[in-house]
Amino acid sequence: MRRLYSMLTVACLLVPAYAAAQTFGVAESAETIDRGTFKLRLSPIAIFGKNGEDSRFGLGALIGYGLTSQLDIEGGVAVFDGVTIAGANAEIWLVRNAPMDVSIIGGLHRRMGDQTRDLTGANLTFLASSDVERLEVFAAVDLAFLGLGNDSNFRTVHFVPGIEYRVRQDLDLVAGLGIALNDHARHYFTAGLAFYWR
Repeated sequence: MRRLYSMLTVACLLVPAYAAAQTFGVAESAETIDRGTFKLRLSPIAIFGKNGEDSRFGLGALIGYGLTSQLDIEGGVAVFDGVTIAGANAEIWLVRNAPMDVSIIGGLHRRMGDQTRDLTGANLTFLASSDVERLEVFAAVDLAFLGLGNDSNFRTVHFVPGIEYRVRQDLDLVAGLGIALNDHARHYFTAGLAFYWR
């Protein structure tokens, strides 16, 4: 009985850590990075607690490269207090030059830290956007599957509206609001800058 109580206590302590670092945050339009171009995105992330949890604050950093006119790759890290996520993904631009651009992003990530168990996860994001002048408005459905290969599998689901504003040719202002759609997910807000260079 004491062992069961200890296991339940540890599980309850880990749940806030899961919620605190569930995502890098979606903050981009459906267009992929231009071929031969590098991209660096720096964006603070605020994840809002629920059911008595504290809100958490962290920083996400992603670097990407445009492989073709319709395919890019990114690698990144998100750092929170006691939790770090590292991962990589690829984005395919499926619908171009239509009233709406559509892309899909898939990848893997690893969660580590002294406030969470080490977990491997997969993420899948469906992204659509439309632009007016220098402003692009986007909406995404973001799915994360955590604990791959373990008995403690769970997933988070977010709907993410946001904007990408072209400040100048090599600099964008980006922001996304993650709206939690299931119990494991938490609302979040992320905003930052994306730099481009060849």
